[in-house]
Parts: sequence; structure tokens; C-alpha cells
Amino acid sequence: MAERQRIIIDTDPGQDDAVAILLALACDELEVLGLTAVAGNVPLRLTEKNARIIAELAGRPDLPVYAGCEKPLKRELVTAEEVHGKTGLDGPELWEPSMQLQPEHAVDFIIETISACPEKSVVICPIGPLTNIATAFERNPEVAGRVQEVVLMGGAYFQVGNVTPAAEFNIFVDPEAAEIVFRSGVPITVLPLDVTHKVLTTPKRLQAFRDLNSDVGRIVAELTGFYERFDLKKYGMGGAPLHDPCAIAYLVCPELFSGKRINVEIETMSELTRGMTVADWWGVTSRKPNAMFIGDADVDGVYRLITEKLAHY
Repeated sequence: MAERQRIIIDTDPGQDDAVAILLALACDELEVLGLTAVAGNVPLRLTEKNARIIAELAGRPDLPVYAGCEKPLKRELVTAEEVHGKTGLDGPELWEPSMQLQPEHAVDFIIETISACPEKSVVICPIGPLTNIATAFERNPEVAGRVQEVVLMGGAYFQVGNVTPAAEFNIFVDPEAAEIVFRSGVPITVLPLDVTHKVLTTPKRLQAFRDLNSDVGRIVAELTGFYERFDLKKYGMGGAPLHDPCAIAYLVCPELFSGKRINVEIETMSELTRGMTVADWWGVTSRKPNAMFIGDADVDGVYRLITEKLAHY
């Protein structure tokens, strides 16, 4: 068996975060070193709790979970309870997690873990605002040079924004953090709305989760079913996009995705376009490419991967 890819998942669960984490923990190809929680979809006190609930659901109470930054670098926190519900994981009946939160701050864990592992051996996978990652890079610049890659869910170009006309939520919440990460020199792969808005739930796909006949399958169906109701009303599409699992699916099966290496800059100055990922898709500037920007996916292949992996529970 090939060596497992070490990853740190930085997350603000969120129903789609939950599915992403469950997918990652079901993949033999990945070694999840820890979950680092950040404020985003809901406040930090809920995201760190939700991360522990998901770890317990996966049968991984041994997985360390760390709480990180409770607000963006320079902004007040914007949350998304209207999408995810008051807990962030509305839909199924949840429980109080019994596993303990690690006492260490998430940023310290990121710095120490990247520093202790062989150089270029750890992928950071942020599926929420980039506050923890930017703080780690700012606090210890050497860490950025040791990261193998950052594979993140965030941003948009052709699909424009989902929280403002110009910006996707994860980038909008902390654009200054996103700017630090995108200018860090770390190899970056971006799974933006352009691809996630193609990876839609359907009744058949939700039924496939239920048909797994497991607690995980049932809860994933309930999570995605709740989350779907907002996007169906908002977009009028045939289903809801499963954003965050796309980042994990890319790590496991990059051949399911296609994109282009381009320059991406983050708008931080304008209130009108705050958090916009200014993606030079057509190469009209002289700015150096700094990210692989994914634009398309084999959608059936992505759902097949998710369903087959979740069947391991």
C-alpha cells in the first residue's frame, strides 16, 4: 500500500464540513493528524464541539481536536446560522460529545505538527475561513515553507459569490487571512463554487446514503437533507452543493477534477467586493500563477467515492 497522505483538516462544521471529515476519516489513503476548529459557519464554541461530535460519530474519539481563532484577523465575525441552523449541524438529533477538547491552541498545534513532520509531508486542508492558517504562517513564517500543499474549499469566479454578489463565504469572513495564505508561496489548490455548485445532491444520491444502513449513512442523509432546503430555495437548482467534501475527494482522487493554474488575488479594500477571489482565469495580467483553480468535476464519480468510502463505517 502506498504511503498515506498526512493531512490537517481546519474546519468550521457545518453540515458539509461534517461530511468532509467523515469522508476523510474513512479513506485509507489519508492520515488525519488532527482537526483544528475555527469560527465561521457558527461561533468557535460550536465549531469545536461539532468537530468532536463528528469524530465520535466516525468512531475516532482518539482523534485530537483543537480550538483555534474565535474571530477574523481584522473583522467582526460573520456567521451562517441561516444556512446551517443554530447548532451548525441542524438536521439529526445530536449529543453532547464525551471526548475532550485538546488544551493546546489550534495554531500552536499546526505550527508544532508541521515543524515536527518531514518537510513537505503534510497537506493542510482548510474548509472554513483561513484565520488559523494565516495566523500560523504569520507567527512562524518557516512553517509555510514546510507545508506540502494547501487544498482549500473557498472562493469563486464564474459562479460569483454566495454571501455577497462578489464573494464566497469562507473567503469573505476573513479576507485578510486569505490574502496572507494566497501570498505565502505555499502550493495551493482551490475548490471554488465553480466546481462545488456542480456537485449537487439529488434524491437518488441522498437515498444512497440512507441505504448504507448505518448511523453514519443516516446522519449524513439527515445533515444534507437539512442543508439542502436553504440552497434549493436560494438557487433554484436541482439539489444542494456539497462544498467541503470536494476538497477531500480531490486529495483522494484528483483525477476526478480539472482546473487551471492561475493567479488568484484577494480583495480586501473594497466594501463592495470584499472577499472576492480575483481569479485571472484568462491570463490577462502579468501576475504569477499561485494556485490551481478547479473548475470542473466528474460529479457521479465524486458521489460514488463519497458513498463507497462512507460504507466503511
